[in-house]
Amino acid sequence: MAENERQDGRNEAADNRRAVPLTRGLSTKLLLLTILFVMLAEVLIFIPSVANFAQQWMRQRLQSAAAVGIVLMEGDPDSLSRRASNDVLMATGAMAIAVRDGGTSRLLVVSQMPPEIDMHADLDNVGPLKAIRQAFGTMFFGGDRVLRVFGRVGESRNQYEIIIPDSALRSAMLVYARNVAVLSLIISLFTAMLVFYAINRIMIGPIRAMTRSMLAFAAAPDDADRIIRPEDRDDEIGIAERELAGMQETLNRALGERKRLADLGLAVSKINHDMRNMLAAAQLMSDRLAQIKDPTVQSLTPKLVRTLDRAVSYSEGVLAYGRAQEAPPSRRRLQLHALVEDVRATLGIDPASGIEFVNKVDPLLEVHADSEQLFRVLANLCRNAVQAMSGKDEAALVRRLTVSTLRENGALRIFVADTGPGLPPRARENLFTAFRGSARSGGTGLGLAIAQELVRAHGGEISLVESGSGHTVFAIDLPDAVRVPSTPARTGQRHESAR
Repeated sequence: MAENERQDGRNEAADNRRAVPLTRGLSTKLLLLTILFVMLAEVLIFIPSVANFAQQWMRQRLQSAAAVGIVLMEGDPDSLSRRASNDVLMATGAMAIAVRDGGTSRLLVVSQMPPEIDMHADLDNVGPLKAIRQAFGTMFFGGDRVLRVFGRVGESRNQYEIIIPDSALRSAMLVYARNVAVLSLIISLFTAMLVFYAINRIMIGPIRAMTRSMLAFAAAPDDADRIIRPEDRDDEIGIAERELAGMQETLNRALGERKRLADLGLAVSKINHDMRNMLAAAQLMSDRLAQIKDPTVQSLTPKLVRTLDRAVSYSEGVLAYGRAQEAPPSRRRLQLHALVEDVRATLGIDPASGIEFVNKVDPLLEVHADSEQLFRVLANLCRNAVQAMSGKDEAALVRRLTVSTLRENGALRIFVADTGPGLPPRARENLFTAFRGSARSGGTGLGLAIAQELVRAHGGEISLVESGSGHTVFAIDLPDAVRVPSTPARTGQRHESAR
């Protein structure tokens, strides 16, 4: 009970790791980052915008004061009463208005002179950084300071200047900043939603679908219905979906093949015990046959005994396929011609079938290999060739199976050629793949897969040289560790069925 509870706890923890909360999902992160980046862009626009607003505000005040100053200079500014001066200054929002002409400064109207000027603003010579510094200095630290604003107005050669408190400027800047901030927030949210919708539709949605497909497929990889259905897209997401579907299909097929292999092993394990008993009984009967003096029986009995021994060995070793690798080859010096003759005898070709077995291996040729494993490779290739040529019952068809050799480039090549109909395209594409490389209906495709494993254990390679209508040629390349002088006509020949 405790173990089950712990297992349930581990499964629940695994499910929690696979489930992504909304707060940590890509959609939420994308939305927040979009809002943040748009706000940062708005801040970069907001700072110079506020500085420009302050400059424009002061220039408007200076222009208004200049208009008043021109009127006063045409008349007599000293004739203005105190009340009129106050009305002029109140209309412009200034404490004093002055004009500088040719180096001479003239005070036009004044209500009261401030004891100290806190900031001088030269509108004709102000850079961007200085304007930003002055604007934000007024907005954050102003309200009770006095400004001296001066500069030229229009095409006039005179330079006008006004003395104004910064409280009105600060109030206007705060209102402007509030309006810009609200507008920026609205623009940020609207832009973020549009960007989020577009990216979520193009990227996040398909990625979320792939994630769900991977999790569902991981839960039941043997279920083909859980393989993702790729969308018809030409971008990176489409490529990723197609590659994921391909990997899932490959894994699904591999699991199916492993299941079939496990079922095969289970079936063989059930019959293996009875099969060995039957083969043991056959061995006893073959021993009794050896006591019969008939010459035909005496010639066939040794071959029957060797065949039964091999059958016993195969039945004991068939379970090793898919569960463990083949045993390493036990190499000896072998006469390849005699080994091919054993293969011929084991095949038991019916003379009525019209199939001709041609052994063109030099009787003096020796090879350094494991006799049982090399026998299994040759027997498998020759048996496949005999089965391929046994299909049609036409007397005119040439049915010939030829085994030949060739030494070249420090290697020994063994050719197994037949005059059969050739391999179908599906068999050629999956030639050495278990359960998929069979050339006939009902075959498992294990034979060539096992043959390839055995040849590679010898440091060699097996390959399909050619296959067409009327001929099929397989080649076994083995390291030429043994060199025995041979008849040039035998060792230098090419496989005739390949021509």
